[in-house]
Amino acid sequence: MPQSKDHTAPAGARLGHVHLKVADLDRAIAFYSGVLGFAVTQRYGSRAAFLAAGDYHHHIGLNTWESAGGTPPPPGHTGLYHSAFLYPTRRDLGAAIRAVLEAGIPLDGAADHGVSEAVYLRDPDGNGVELYADKPPEDWPRDAGGNLAMVNDRLDVAALVALAD
Repeated sequence: MPQSKDHTAPAGARLGHVHLKVADLDRAIAFYSGVLGFAVTQRYGSRAAFLAAGDYHHHIGLNTWESAGGTPPPPGHTGLYHSAFLYPTRRDLGAAIRAVLEAGIPLDGAADHGVSEAVYLRDPDGNGVELYADKPPEDWPRDAGGNLAMVNDRLDVAALVALAD
């Protein structure tokens, strides 16, 4: 694939939203809104919806245009690994984790990455979801050359949830 030598993404570029194909729109809304707390900002009947945190137009798009009643792709195929939702504080992350656990949704994993603390789970369609909070950049682990040296250490999930109380 040809590469551009002259283009670099600006530092302010960010992932604006994720748009997912889902099998059941109401079930997906129940997860992303009812459990994770994103507000429905617009709904297109029974086929699509947009959800956001705060006053943004949407962080999550959901649709059944090509996937109503569908099944998740089998393991070993390409596709979305996970969408990641950044929470502003550890306390906010703890509250989100508490809501997930209270809804009976199991965690697939949890890790302290040195740069962030994260938990992993699945939405009702089998899509991977990461909920995380960044650590202050000055605390990020670096190697002798100053490069990021992320880790995959144990995360005390109970301590995060306790922050939300």
